[in-house]
Amino acid sequence: MKVTTKHTERGADWLSGGGLRPTRQRVALAALLVGDGQHRHVTAESLFADVRKSGEKVSLATVYNTLRAFCEVGLLHEITVDGTKSYFDTNTHDHPHFFWEDSGTLQDAPSEELEIRRLPKAPDGAEVAAVDVVIRLRRT
Repeated sequence: MKVTTKHTERGADWLSGGGLRPTRQRVALAALLVGDGQHRHVTAESLFADVRKSGEKVSLATVYNTLRAFCEVGLLHEITVDGTKSYFDTNTHDHPHFFWEDSGTLQDAPSEELEIRRLPKAPDGAEVAAVDVVIRLRRT
């Protein structure tokens, strides 16, 4: 994606909404994540590749740290697949996901079609904080 001034402005506004200081690296990453107004699912590695293509000088460690900071303030939602791969979603509302096993991509699934009737009772001293639904898909 070619980053424009409009992308950068949207990214800076998004950061402001999370109360984060708009450093050069954060704005560059935010512009790639939300600059076009579309929701996306990224890995740290895919975002690192995109930021390098845009010409910005940002280390992979900075990408990881920035994604974690975005999650901590509620700008992103982290979805872990297989306990080994994390995806970061700009859509922070509760919704299920499809995970395509062959390509390793994640996409939103229609939440209006998901029905969870009952959850197990949480153990004493605990409460359910969230339910993440990842539906694994294999092409036929």
